Amino acid sequence: MNPEMVREWAIGFPQVEECFPFGDDTLVFKVYGKIFLLLSLNESPGSFNAKCDPEKAILWREEFPDAVFPGYHMNKKHWNTVKLNGTLSAKIIREMIEDSYKLVAKKKKTGNKP
Repeated sequence: MNPEMVREWAIGFPQVEECFPFGDDTLVFKVYGKIFLLLSLNESPGSFNAKCDPEKAILWREEFPDAVFPGYHMNKKHWNTVKLNGTLSAKIIREMIEDSYKLVAKKKKTGNKP
């Protein structure tokens, strides 16, 4: 798994925009103007931060302690940092990205505040 694949999956969801509000090292993906994924471009192996249901965030961390950590520079309850170190399958990574997208997109559609 590599950062380009993460980018392709993230940009493939409806209403997604990508930008660099924090500098050239972090590619940010937004849906309806709200961040759902941050992709580090200067790390090896790569990594990304994804929004997550708090209970699921803990489960991911426990199941994959070598690849999933509390969100770096993020709210540790709602965000995970995921290392692209070969520990996780493409299916799991895709699920994390999709979950993050859906959490943020749903809040906008229902009018709930994050």
